[in-house]
Amino acid sequence: MYAYPYPWIYDRLPAAESTLLSEIAQAINGEYSSIACYGRLLQLAPGEEAKTRIEEIRQDEIRHYQTFSRLFFRLSGRKPTPQLSEECPSDYLEGIRFAFRDEQKTADSYHSIADGTGDLEVREAFRRAAFDEQNHAVWFLYFLTVR
Repeated sequence: MYAYPYPWIYDRLPAAESTLLSEIAQAINGEYSSIACYGRLLQLAPGEEAKTRIEEIRQDEIRHYQTFSRLFFRLSGRKPTPQLSEECPSDYLEGIRFAFRDEQKTADSYHSIADGTGDLEVREAFRRAAFDEQNHAVWFLYFLTVR
């Protein structure tokens, strides 16, 4: 579980809100890591089609990061302190495989977060992000099959 640098925040919240903040913090870290990884993949991409699509995906991840950070601040009164949660492979094809698996896992996680909250703004933000993540996974799968 993500260790937030202000653990006392969780002590003052009902359990459901504490769990939601923890889930949002994990999502922020995941988006932060994806932004960094996709920046690396952009440099390694073999052609313009891949570069263009990866940049579009990266921009979606930046938007998710900003949305989740805003939600975290609204719920906690604190700005998040993102950390890289995973290292991105330095090989293009390994990076694409990694991104595909990560996007699939993230889509499932975001659907679970959306389904588990009563906060309508959080629910809608995570549902929209889950759909984006599924779309990203399809693009990464495409890049794995077309060489």
